[in-house]
Amino acid sequence: MAHERRSETPQLVLAMVGLPARGKSYMAHRLRRYLGWLGYRTRVFNVGSYRRARLGVRHRESYFSPHNTAAQRQREALADLALADLLDWLRSGGEVGIYDATNTTRARRARVRERVEAVGVRLLFIESICDDPSLVEANIRETKLQSPDYVEMDPEIALADFRARVAHYASVYETVQSGEGSFVKVIDVGRRLEAELVRGYLPGKILFFLANGHAGRRPILLTRHGESLFNLEDRVGGDPGLSPRGERYAVALAGFVRLRLGAGADIAVLSSTLRRTVETTALFEVAPQRWRALDEIDAGICDGKTYAEIAAALPQEYAARQADKFHYRYPGGESYRDVIGRVEPVLLEIERQRRPVVVVAHQSIIRVLYSYFQELPAEECAWLRIPLHTVFELRPVATGLEEERHVLTVDP
Repeated sequence: MAHERRSETPQLVLAMVGLPARGKSYMAHRLRRYLGWLGYRTRVFNVGSYRRARLGVRHRESYFSPHNTAAQRQREALADLALADLLDWLRSGGEVGIYDATNTTRARRARVRERVEAVGVRLLFIESICDDPSLVEANIRETKLQSPDYVEMDPEIALADFRARVAHYASVYETVQSGEGSFVKVIDVGRRLEAELVRGYLPGKILFFLANGHAGRRPILLTRHGESLFNLEDRVGGDPGLSPRGERYAVALAGFVRLRLGAGADIAVLSSTLRRTVETTALFEVAPQRWRALDEIDAGICDGKTYAEIAAALPQEYAARQADKFHYRYPGGESYRDVIGRVEPVLLEIERQRRPVVVVAHQSIIRVLYSYFQELPAEECAWLRIPLHTVFELRPVATGLEEERHVLTVDP
């Protein structure tokens, strides 16, 4: 499965391009999260982090002037070091290296391309272009002023310094053009994309992911269906209805969503096609989108059995699942790795949405979605504790996601 797919995919370097405060690092982080979730060994090499680690913080704007030749040599040496480390990491088994730097001149990008292609690795430039002053200003205030370079500095002084830094980069900036190889241009945080020479399975997936991305801050609510009749008996799969407690959760959940997101709010509700999620979402103000891709993991010949019955009748299968729950595939059914593959289109739909999203699904589904949003190793998702009657509220912020859990009362 995943191993076969990786063996057919050449190693890849994603080289970010763009002025400061254009969302390059945010985009690099999202790509790392997505590709890691799909099973690709992915790592970000941020040149700014190399500078701070080796030379300290609080470099003022003059350090970034193209006329400061001593500083220019230092910065180029650090950029070369980060790229060398990235290529060494690929040689040691990495698959996708993300080179997070400004790479603002054609000469600099030509140097990157020469070094990457010299070791037989494919290169894709990802340029972030943003000319919307409101978006740039919001990004500066939300992220750049929180940088270690400006710790404990007066915000207005820091703002003026950073704007001067950007002006230095802008004075030599050259956008990516035809003839520089494979590239994607993400314009105004995903409002428009341009691409050239993007070929192959993985670059194509990256392009589609970028096309569905944005920098919106809408909340995402994840929850399992209410308690089902099979939950009472610890049975796997099936298509049972809700228990009385599960029915009360349906009432509580609809009320919680109205209170939390606003009565009559424009929201997207996604659920599976199985009876227990249909009943759980029956009282929502918004008609849910039903996705078969959100149905519970297919338990194959074990569907409808209790875990005790599986252990007794199929002891080898039970032991194999306990030994490697993530890769284990039920006979005639699915593994968690399989589930990630079929849930991916729904994930992209969630990423595309600019309005609040509520997902009502099953334990395996919420596990794989939660592991994506919290950037947990995919192999660990099969063991995540996702209790019933609990809403996981995830709110994107500049540095990742803030999480709040809400346990809803269902007992009379």
